[in-house]
Amino acid sequence: MTLFGDKSCTAGSTRPAVVIADRNPVVRAGLQDFLSRDGRYAVAPAVETGNAFVELCQKQPVCVGVVGWTLPDMSALDLLEVVKRRQLGARLIIYANDDNVDALRQAVRAGAWGFISKNEDPAALLETIATVARGRLCLPYIDIERLTSDPIDLLTKREKELLGALAQGWTNLQIGARFGISGNTVKYHLKNLYDKLGVKNRAMAVALYMSSPSAPPMTAAAHAQDDDW
Repeated sequence: MTLFGDKSCTAGSTRPAVVIADRNPVVRAGLQDFLSRDGRYAVAPAVETGNAFVELCQKQPVCVGVVGWTLPDMSALDLLEVVKRRQLGARLIIYANDDNVDALRQAVRAGAWGFISKNEDPAALLETIATVARGRLCLPYIDIERLTSDPIDLLTKREKELLGALAQGWTNLQIGARFGISGNTVKYHLKNLYDKLGVKNRAMAVALYMSSPSAPPMTAAAHAQDDDW
């Protein structure tokens, strides 16, 4: 699938500008040297933080960013949001510690152009960068079916009931009273629910619920049983 990105992939240079952002100095140095020796890219000095990446993008056109999943000041998902909100034009590739499908799903939803595990052969990273620089998404082929599956299908019956309660606007106090659990237990189950759905908060969980064909009726929470979570 070809997407129309920012002109930063062609402006001012015959080579796409690439910026590395990773909290690990060894990774930064290794990628800096590896990509520079490849010769196809104008590799800017690697940065450690998301804010440094944003500042660099504001100073010069950046085509592709190779970004670690967790930076010292923000996550890759946070950085994707900032890049999108400020219309910086950089196309971000998430360079993750593993190929966890939940992380992949979250990255794609947040607007990542590519996703690759640090366990992959370095040649795969070069191919990913080349593909993204040409304006195409580059995602792990093996995970496509799992990526497009409905995350609500992964929830237990009780978790679906909890999600239904959120969609009806129930407070934590109301949820606790209805399910017979404490406020801290409600928070614990909500965190697990958000992690499974790949969302950050209640509003995002409800939005996912409302758009999902697998979501149970919103009255489901009223029939909660005493079975285990």
